Amino acid sequence: MQGESEILFWRRTDVTGLERLMLHISADAVLAESTVICAEDGGFRLDHRWRLTPDWRAQSLDVERWGPVGHAHLTLERTDSGWRVNGQRRPDLDGAEEPDLSVTPFCNTFPIRRTPAAAGQSRTLDTCFVDGAAMTIQRSRQRYDRLGPDRVRYVDLGVSAGFEAELEVDNRGLVLRYQHLFERVAPV
Repeated sequence: MQGESEILFWRRTDVTGLERLMLHISADAVLAESTVICAEDGGFRLDHRWRLTPDWRAQSLDVERWGPVGHAHLTLERTDSGWRVNGQRRPDLDGAEEPDLSVTPFCNTFPIRRTPAAAGQSRTLDTCFVDGAAMTIQRSRQRYDRLGPDRVRYVDLGVSAGFEAELEVDNRGLVLRYQHLFERVAPV
């Protein structure tokens, strides 16, 4: 598969943690593979692999976590009729537009790229919220408010209702800084 590849690093700013993500963009797909090491919840390693369409819509997410309580694995797949988790249809996730994996700022890119570009515009969407530490999935809702060409405000309207943070992004919508949680350390 021809295309461009790069490696991104984010550090956690709320707890000790680091993420290394390899991103491959081609005419056919956007692929990402990442490892997160985090001291949160007793410490864990979490690997996540994404397959997206060329317009950055998630098609599948594969997550593996190793930690004090052992190993866990889950897959989330978009189908014509909704979402499947570990091969089982999940009607409660019907209508959710994208996955939102708690331990990475990478997945914020998908809705940010579809948020209107004019300051003051917003985008609200339902998500498949994946709690990376607990390895659970539930429906949630979030809003992105455009503050400027490289800034948005994230507003959680679901699982963590009331949480808000400003995000600074690069020209592709990839997070540079996520207030209170993440900061990209390479490339910057």
